[in-house]
Amino acid sequence: MSEDLLRSVDAGVLTVTINRPQRMNAFGVTAAAELAGIIAGADADPQIRVVVITGAGRAFCTGADLAGEPAAPERAMDAVNSYVRAIADASIPVIAKVNGPCAGMAVGLALACDVIFAAEEAYFLLPFVGIGLMPDAGTTALVPAAVGRVRAMGMALLGERVRAADALTAGMVTAVVPAERLDHAVAAVAAGLAAGPREAIAATKRGVNAATLGGLDGALRRETEQQVNLLQTPDHREGVDALLSKRPARFAE
Repeated sequence: MSEDLLRSVDAGVLTVTINRPQRMNAFGVTAAAELAGIIAGADADPQIRVVVITGAGRAFCTGADLAGEPAAPERAMDAVNSYVRAIADASIPVIAKVNGPCAGMAVGLALACDVIFAAEEAYFLLPFVGIGLMPDAGTTALVPAAVGRVRAMGMALLGERVRAADALTAGMVTAVVPAERLDHAVAAVAAGLAAGPREAIAATKRGVNAATLGGLDGALRRETEQQVNLLQTPDHREGVDALLSKRPARFAE
């Protein structure tokens, strides 16, 4: 396993930590595919009962590393989709421990999870349109399923930053706790799930996801088709250059 993802196991709970604090835990295609493999492997391991995903340092994850590893658009989308599907398809519960900013494809990572705990300082942001892209990582299905169409459109089109407290009110997260209590709160929930009836938990997860996320596969397909094109447009190149240069973007008229 690469140093971008740290893995530890305790009492049936696998904790995966995105370990790129110098980049606010933004990561690339290789780590995305590796994360999917870790989750699928945990689901196949009878000793693992729960997965917890979190970030090192002050951020959960700020999405794709725009200044990092280059990849063909198709490969990039396949890698992102793979971890969303792995979380949704896993029979064991996956917990997102959102310890700080959660942006871009990381919103899909968090909302694909079954239980989402957020620190009070955390926020959720879909900045895609600002760099000439559309939301991906399943967020065109996952966000509306959590908060409804109108709030989802506000996040996606207007780039609204949703603070943890507002995310709780909107139904986007399970709980919000002070940062100093986040580890303890998640550990307690994970231990309870790890000690629970595995088959009943798996059936519950399948049932709720079937009722609420029936459109996820279609969303991933649409996102892939559109994003592959958008990733190659002048507007995307301008958006990324403007972001990295810390200046306003000048999109084509």
